[in-house]
Amino acid sequence: MPNPPVSDFATDFDHLDERWVKDPYPIWDELRATCPVAHSDRYGGTWLPTRHEDVAAISNDHDHFTSRSIIVSDHRPGEEAPPAPIGIAPPISSDPPFHQIARRLLLPAFSPRAVAELEGFTRALCERLLDGLADRDVVDASIDYAEHIPVGVIAKMLGLPPEDGDTFRHFVHLILEEVDLPFDERLAKFTPVEEYVAAQVADHLANPRDDLLSYLLNVEIDGHKLEEQHIFGTAVLLLGAGIDTTWSAIGASLWHLAQHDEDRRRLVADPSLLPVAIEEFLRAYAPVTMARIVTEDFDFKGCPMKKDDWILLSFPAANRDPEFFDRADEVVIDREINRHAAFGLGIHRCVGSNLARMELRVALECFLARFPDFHLADPGAVAWSRGQVRGPRVLPLAID
Repeated sequence: MPNPPVSDFATDFDHLDERWVKDPYPIWDELRATCPVAHSDRYGGTWLPTRHEDVAAISNDHDHFTSRSIIVSDHRPGEEAPPAPIGIAPPISSDPPFHQIARRLLLPAFSPRAVAELEGFTRALCERLLDGLADRDVVDASIDYAEHIPVGVIAKMLGLPPEDGDTFRHFVHLILEEVDLPFDERLAKFTPVEEYVAAQVADHLANPRDDLLSYLLNVEIDGHKLEEQHIFGTAVLLLGAGIDTTWSAIGASLWHLAQHDEDRRRLVADPSLLPVAIEEFLRAYAPVTMARIVTEDFDFKGCPMKKDDWILLSFPAANRDPEFFDRADEVVIDREINRHAAFGLGIHRCVGSNLARMELRVALECFLARFPDFHLADPGAVAWSRGQVRGPRVLPLAID
């Protein structure tokens, strides 16, 4: 059953509420001005900081806030389940000091050099997708384009069959959007995820190759190969975080450009501005909100947080804080100083930021070169994802 609608976001917020899903920015603005750390009894107790300084403080406080679960739901994993210190999806769900170890394992795969080697593949993928749209007057930039790019890239990196894209998208929907399902039902739906990853692990053990999943199967920590839960959790993390976030960022950027002719024409005329513009799209339309769990009863700036309360750590709200950003509610595509939090703050900052930037840049370069003029075909038909990753899931664009 869907949660009941929200009557007061300061005391009863819900990030799955229809108004939040459609347009959360006015909600955050109002809370930031009147109740900067909101509270809700939903999901067993949840807090929502909306100011940059509070989001940054919580992100960097690992004594009072644990990362052992980063998706708000009605279920909180126990402190020892899955086995500490790995967490559900290492390294994002790991606390210090294990977090540093788990994160370091992934750095080579997401280094600037490794990402640069994927750019040709990414560009060819974008061009193939656009070839398939060449004769259309209206294209769905989410369904027909944006969602396929990170799916193809992550499949290549992990060594998974690219034709399994629908399976990956189903996993993403389950992990990130169906958080209001009863726990037993949600848990049962994870069985196909476990079976799929187990089958891919078995295949990689039988047929080793040069990809990220084979690397995880062979890499060692202190002379020991990774535990099964570590491999499974990291694979699921890469499928979820590597697909939904970039899909959302590409879609939101195209959604903006479809409504702002001047910005679009500037980028078409001067593609060298894209890297700077991308940082502004990431700031203004940051897709990712993380979660933390309070480790012990703790007073945070007058807020009486209780052990096991959730913290909905909204990096998108922090990115719209006028105390931290000049013209915070405007999209300024040539913004010179842009210390945004789209990739997180603190030690859990996204390890895949280099990859996300490359995919976003190439996706926009290719789309703008092929379709320099476009607008929303039906603004009312645009639909946004629910949950902690926000991006357009239906985005019909009319090609001019």
